Amino acid sequence: MTFTSAFCRPHAFVVMPFGTKPAADGSSIDFNRVYAELIQPALKRAGLDPFRADQEVRAGDIRTDMFQELLLADLVLADLTIDNPNVWYELGVRHALRSRGVVLISGGHVTTAFDLYTDRKVRYGLRDGGPDPATLANDREVLAGVVRATMDCWKGRRISPVYALLPQLQEPEWEKLRVGDVREFWEAHDAWKNRIDLARKAEQIGDVLVLADEAPVAAFRSWAWIEAGVSLRKGEHDRFAIEQLERGLAIEPDNLLALREKGCCLKRLAQAGEQGYSFDRALQHSESILAAHPMDAETWALAARVHKDAWQARWRKGNAPPERQREEALDSIDMLLEAQNHYLSGFRANPAHYDSGINALTLMHLARHLDAGTYPEEALRTLAGAVRFAAESENERASSFWALTTLADLVVLEGSCEEAKAAYRRAIAKQEMNRFALHSCHDNLLLLQALGFRPEVVSVAIATLERGIEGTALGEQLFRPRLALLFSGHMMDGPDRAEPRFPPAKEAAALEKIETALGELDAGEQDIAFCQAAAGGDLLFLEACQRRGVRCQVLLPFEEPIFLQQSVLPSCDGERWRDRYYAMKDRLNLPVRTMPEELGAGPPECSPYERCNLWLLYSALACGISNVRFLCLWDGKHGNGPGGTAHMHEELARRTGRIQWIDTRSLATT
Repeated sequence: MTFTSAFCRPHAFVVMPFGTKPAADGSSIDFNRVYAELIQPALKRAGLDPFRADQEVRAGDIRTDMFQELLLADLVLADLTIDNPNVWYELGVRHALRSRGVVLISGGHVTTAFDLYTDRKVRYGLRDGGPDPATLANDREVLAGVVRATMDCWKGRRISPVYALLPQLQEPEWEKLRVGDVREFWEAHDAWKNRIDLARKAEQIGDVLVLADEAPVAAFRSWAWIEAGVSLRKGEHDRFAIEQLERGLAIEPDNLLALREKGCCLKRLAQAGEQGYSFDRALQHSESILAAHPMDAETWALAARVHKDAWQARWRKGNAPPERQREEALDSIDMLLEAQNHYLSGFRANPAHYDSGINALTLMHLARHLDAGTYPEEALRTLAGAVRFAAESENERASSFWALTTLADLVVLEGSCEEAKAAYRRAIAKQEMNRFALHSCHDNLLLLQALGFRPEVVSVAIATLERGIEGTALGEQLFRPRLALLFSGHMMDGPDRAEPRFPPAKEAAALEKIETALGELDAGEQDIAFCQAAAGGDLLFLEACQRRGVRCQVLLPFEEPIFLQQSVLPSCDGERWRDRYYAMKDRLNLPVRTMPEELGAGPPECSPYERCNLWLLYSALACGISNVRFLCLWDGKHGNGPGGTAHMHEELARRTGRIQWIDTRSLATT
């Protein structure tokens, strides 16, 4: 099995006898017919790609593919019609490796094996050694329905009797159980994963999401969607981050990282006052994680941050005088103390988790500053010493921004202005900072400043942090577009096009409409545009954006020479459009990116144009769902196939609804 044997469809491994086998009643059953006439069509109807071990044509041990499939397949379908020892063995292996994703079927009768007696089985009809023609159509529909229901209720009860009876048993990490002889599979996986890692580090989240959708099995997709969610959270695109995290959690509902990351996004959306999000919802989520993971320091810290932000929301109002804010902060001090206690619980659960320790200590100092509590100096010194030891220990192992800022925060609580300045300079010297780390550190200092805590030292710390950031590479990364302008439009008609769609005579009217739409959006250098660069609508849009100073990111489905041959030169006056393409390219402030180079070869079943549309869509959405505006130059017809403007229009209508449609049928001709 090669890595590209499946696209976005879930993967089903079929465990069954091969060839013709004797049945218990003395008759014979052709299981190859059962697979071809019943199982394979039903699985495809349910939206899965079926595979049997005997379909592998490479030389080698069939068991390697079998074990790999039993570990990674989204669904295992086992035919228990006869007592075949290989089938029972493989089913047992799946039950031991995975808690969910099994469907049992039986032809003619239902198995009475004790261990699976209570498990539901799909029964199908048999006649003359194969599927019964009288019931076959219905059997396919029933089986497809059971498969769909099994996939849809993935978060439900554990199907495996092993995991059902041993609730504390944890599934093994699939990547650590590599079947060594399936080198081709894992080499392809590693190349795919490396592309995702590179895209994630470059903050090309659109690339990550396209590659995630193309993974052949759910385990890979889950990992990639969660990684994309983490990157989006770090980029502060919380709604889109939750969408990706929930896609991963639909496959791995107990993934602790994804659960924590979702909690962080819920908290920030509540903090921003987004409709449908509240601190209560965020707190309920974190408390549900703690119920399953009571010793997880990160989750204790997450719950603490929810309490802390809810407390700040009560009093931290920009138009209120400082004295009034301090009074309201004191009035709602119970929320601060709750946050402090959660941080302390996290630090006690894991004394190496210095982030919980420094936050607990900071809130204790704030409570004392507000005259809301007294803490013995010895207790404060003891906690400060424990935090310092934990941060210094990590920093000695591998110097990090988080450890160094924790040591700097300790100076803010107890040290001098000069000591604080030196400590934050040491932290800023670390170049692995991300937006989340930067904003978290900065926000904590602003909180202390708002309540008048040690004003001289805090002011020096804030100034040092802000000056240091100006000289780092993070300054460019901090560009956050106001709007992400996404465009799709018809090519200029070629000379041999039978039915006009976008003839040259409508070019001037189309350009005027595009410029008007950009003007209404006040598009400018604070925005970014995503588009292909075909002759016609694409180039008109890009040229108009460049005149307004918009950053333009061109994404192409092919290498540039092939793209020019297919999407520029065939139009009327193709050589003139080619010259305009190169002129547009010379003015770009972002390099042209091509799919083969950036994403590698796509699945053979997928149109390159459809894949590029998805790439454009994800890249725009990664700038924030609410920031996306879609402009399309389209005749309203749906006959241009996958990857056309109709395809993009449908995707954006479903996701955002913020569309400006320029109907080519209504354009004036010149």
